[in-house]
Order: sequence, then structure tokens, then C-alpha cells
Amino acid sequence: MTISQGPAIVAEGKSQNACQQFVKSSIVVSESEVDITPPTSPEPDRYLVVSPYTEQDHLLDLDSLDKENQLLALALTQMKCLRDDYATAPYLDTFNWHGVIDTLRALAIQRQHAWKKTSFYIVAFRSQIPPTTVYAELGTLDKAAHVEATSSGGFLKYWFGTPDVDGRNLATCVWRSQEDARKGGVGPAHRKAAGAARHLYSFWKIDRHRLTIEDGVNGWSITEWAD
Repeated sequence: MTISQGPAIVAEGKSQNACQQFVKSSIVVSESEVDITPPTSPEPDRYLVVSPYTEQDHLLDLDSLDKENQLLALALTQMKCLRDDYATAPYLDTFNWHGVIDTLRALAIQRQHAWKKTSFYIVAFRSQIPPTTVYAELGTLDKAAHVEATSSGGFLKYWFGTPDVDGRNLATCVWRSQEDARKGGVGPAHRKAAGAARHLYSFWKIDRHRLTIEDGVNGWSITEWAD
């Protein structure tokens, strides 16, 4: 999950110069290029679709998470892009965060859970592709990397969009923690994606954010990530 596929796929990285570090998890494709088939989960209440990929290997195992992360993952299924210029628009204004938090608050009340203040790690992958880039190649790399990221744990949401007329795009991931994001970007599929990134993108940039949700879901903020 985006724009052009990326963050699943986006583990750790800070800038275009950090190629070797972040590109491992930043290969991205247009959602229209994704091969989507119906999920075949044997336990529909346990496994959650959190990206454009719906096969079993791409689903989030809710049983692997604590209650705060379970509930946020469920609320993020209502995450929607609000504007057509998402590739260049401010991140906070791009998605319906107020709606996501309202859904989270309702879930906590419905399940009688006393929400504890929790922070989450967000990666936004901004990119530009040249006309020579083949979306099918991006899709293949991204999908394999997404399986790795999912299996590493803590990957709560993946969204990506479609490149604009200038090839600019956005992809974003929500992780349980920064450490989960790092672990999600060290496998062979991510290394392969990193090697291909130089000729697939003419520009890329990683922005990192912290989503903090206060006790009782009585407040929230998205700020720049500071180590």
C-alpha cells in the first residue's frame, strides 16, 4: 500500500542519497497493475486485507498483534485518499485521518477496550518514474517484497496510487514500529528491488512520520519522525 507501489517495501530510508538503505522497501507500481484475486483465508476473523494484495500470504494476522495494533489495523481499512494531487500534497491533508480515528474510537468502545496511548511508524514514499519504466516489472518486485514485509510482522497498512501525468506518485505504509519496518526490508526480494531501483525511478524520497493516539482515543497527531 499508494500511488505507485512503494512502502511495503519501504523499510528505512531518509532521502534519495540513502538508496541502498531505503530502496529495498520502496519499489512501487500503479494499483491498476496489481494482480488481485479474492482472499482464501480459512479464518476470516483472524486475517485482514490491508493492501491491494488479497492473497493469503499478503494478509495481516491479527492474532500476532496486541489490542491497540489490532484495532488500528481494522480502522485503517477505512483509510481513503481525499485528493487527486496526492503525489505532491501535504501528507496530513491527503488521507481521511479524522475518519480513521473516529472509526478507531468506535471500535474501542464497541469492544470495551481502554485504549492506551500508542505511537506508530509511518513511511511515505514519493517517487517519479520515467516513461521507460514498465509497470509490470514494478508490480512483480513490489508484490514479492510485500510478502516479505507482511511475514516480518507489524505491517498494518499499505496504500499506493497511480502516477500522475509527470510520473509522480505516492505510496505509504503504517507500521507497528520503526524496528518492524527495518526488519521488513532486509529479505532477498527487497534486495532485488533495491538493485532495480536505479533504472526504474528518476527520483524518490522517503518521509517518515509518527502517528500518536492518546489515551481513550481522545486525541491524535501526525508529526515528523525524530529518532
